[in-house]
Amino acid sequence: SASAFSVGKPLQTSPRQESRTRSGASSMVMRARVCDLLGKRPNRQARVVTFSHKRNKSVQHVNLQWKRYYSDELGRNVRLRLSTKGMKTVNKYGSVGAAAGEIWLDLF
Repeated sequence: SASAFSVGKPLQTSPRQESRTRSGASSMVMRARVCDLLGKRPNRQARVVTFSHKRNKSVQHVNLQWKRYYSDELGRNVRLRLSTKGMKTVNKYGSVGAAAGEIWLDLF
């Protein structure tokens, strides 16, 4: 009779499955909510004041967008997570390389 807890031959797994982490979780890494160009971060000091003047903590997040720009220096597209103010900065200087150079940032 076969037991439910018998020791047998392990299941065959492909190399792709072995590279995954625990129980099929993806290897995607969570990024911080920070603008890649300007370094803007969430405001964790904010408060919500109710009608009765109770004060509750809240977080004001930065308006971040994934944006793809062509970099002349690198000769390829660069995908950045920018705040909307960071996008305005890129538009002001004409290219992502010029904006990064103006604030002393190395793209890659």
